[in-house]
Amino acid sequence: MPIKPFIKYAAVAMAALGALGAGSAGAQPYPARDITFIVAFAPGGVADTLARFVGKGLSEKLGRTVVVENRGGAGGNIAAAAVARAAPDGYTLLVTTTAVAINETLRPNKGFAASDLKPIAIMASSPEALVTGPGNPAANLGEFLKSAKGKNITFASAGVGSGSHIAAEYFFKEIAKISATHVPFQGGAPAIAATIGNQVDLLATTLGGGTAAQIASGKLKGLGVASTKRAAVTPNVPTDAEAGYPFQASSWVGVFAPAGTSPEITAKLNATIEEVMKDPALRQKLTSIGFDPIEGSQAQAESYFKAEVANWGKMVKTLGLSIK
Repeated sequence: MPIKPFIKYAAVAMAALGALGAGSAGAQPYPARDITFIVAFAPGGVADTLARFVGKGLSEKLGRTVVVENRGGAGGNIAAAAVARAAPDGYTLLVTTTAVAINETLRPNKGFAASDLKPIAIMASSPEALVTGPGNPAANLGEFLKSAKGKNITFASAGVGSGSHIAAEYFFKEIAKISATHVPFQGGAPAIAATIGNQVDLLATTLGGGTAAQIASGKLKGLGVASTKRAAVTPNVPTDAEAGYPFQASSWVGVFAPAGTSPEITAKLNATIEEVMKDPALRQKLTSIGFDPIEGSQAQAESYFKAEVANWGKMVKTLGLSIK
């Protein structure tokens, strides 16, 4: 064989082997480096608390550090937009709440769409609830609504556009058919204080965030929860359906990846999060603050999120709400 052709073929073969070696070296099992959880709300809330607990569990099980970074603002949209624009490689993940489903319709100019995010796991949820001050004579939601017919009641929530605000306003307008005026507050604590002080007739809230504890102590009176069954943390508070007003709405916490993240990565993350969420201490803690752990595959999380976007979108459109 002539020398030049032999050198040419040998060079091609060596290049091919080199490329194969480089490809094998680059295809490291996920995760090959640290993961970042971008939390859509400030430290101290349920989303942040759950992100830190789950992040710690993922670190232990995957052998990589999970860094938790809080990026609050714009109703959760700042963090969601950052993850929607991130590389779909499984290293930048979003931890957020029902807000991401609500905002799809409520905030049309947010700069990204729900389809730009891929649900990995919906970890826990807390039902929306209607509560009143302890001095209110109504024993349950049915009695309260009966006494409110023909009147204009007031209800508090922790801000315009929150899930509690939207769910309550929709309930009063479309289901209970009574007149109700929303009184927004800057946060849950002042809204609870106004309800205890009888400055408003009702508080629209979830059982999380301290509400369940206030009901247990007798400082607030639970009238109804918007779920299919009574909450374990408030077993004496009936469901809305028990009062003759079937309605379901809840606040939840979930983990999302950028759309386009591979099924292998999202399946691995989902399975590992499911393992972490089985921790008895975590489950007891969640239950004690009014949240129920949720189990399910990545496909189930995707289906759940799609249904939530549609459900909250229906409520927002019916009420004619929009935040630019």
